[in-house]
Amino acid sequence: MMSTNELTHNAVLLTETIDGVITDDNGFYIDGTFGRGGHTRELLKQLGEEARVLAFDKDPEAITIGKLLEQEDSRFEIHHGSFADIAAVVTAKGYEGKVSGILLDLGVSSPQLDDAERGFSFMREGPLDMRMDNASGMTAAEWLAVASEEEITTVLKVYGEEKFGLRIAKAIVAERVERPLTTTLELAELIDKARPVKEKHKHPATRSFQGIRIYLNKELDDLKTCLNDGLEMLMVGGHFSVISFHSLEDRIVKKFIQKHVKGDDFPAGLPVLDSQLNKRLKSLGKAQKASADELDVNVRARSAVLRVAEKLA
Repeated sequence: MMSTNELTHNAVLLTETIDGVITDDNGFYIDGTFGRGGHTRELLKQLGEEARVLAFDKDPEAITIGKLLEQEDSRFEIHHGSFADIAAVVTAKGYEGKVSGILLDLGVSSPQLDDAERGFSFMREGPLDMRMDNASGMTAAEWLAVASEEEITTVLKVYGEEKFGLRIAKAIVAERVERPLTTTLELAELIDKARPVKEKHKHPATRSFQGIRIYLNKELDDLKTCLNDGLEMLMVGGHFSVISFHSLEDRIVKKFIQKHVKGDDFPAGLPVLDSQLNKRLKSLGKAQKASADELDVNVRARSAVLRVAEKLA
């Protein structure tokens, strides 16, 4: 396994994300996806002495790095767990409704992709794992060994947006009768053979690996929980600053913001004042993407989308 020093991570849309989340130099902030601490370190750099930053991460390696940062900066604290725990953790600390800003950098990090032992990459040989917290839960290999053809198909189609999900699921089920799938390249090669059409500039296994990873780690369910509960944790005037990397994530974030910008639904034609709509968010500008300069140094930023919103009530 690579050491944490060998694995680097360029924080995506760093300036835009931090500018978007800061509302009070001495406020209380949440980084729901600490990763290797790029966004958190920049946030701390710009905040005052009385500020506090609480970070979340499922990944034990991220927690190790976070613990070192705790020793460096007394304003910082890290919690080992999903950002779906935000309500319980923040409330226990007495900051319910007092959070100045929440930032989320969604998806899998570069160090997780680059470390073959984590099993996220279809380009490197490694154990078929894919767990964000590789100390708990079912691995991809374990799930693929027992999941039904129908369940695998659904995961690939819904979470991976893989139109050949059924073909791939059939191939997986047929293969495991002969031998278990235990490595990333075994699965990637099987998918390559099962997929009748190749996408230009996209590895055949991209969508399937995405789907399995999202499903195993409950990424979309956790995101919905974090957004809904995070809104209650934010103070009025507090900001959400959220980076998404694929359409499923971005759709959830976009719809969440739109819903609370619009406010409550009332029957058409009902005379309702704007003040009665219970609008809870204001969208701050348009969705932002990485600049050409950033893409020159970090190609993985090409699919990143940043959305920022302010809590109104």
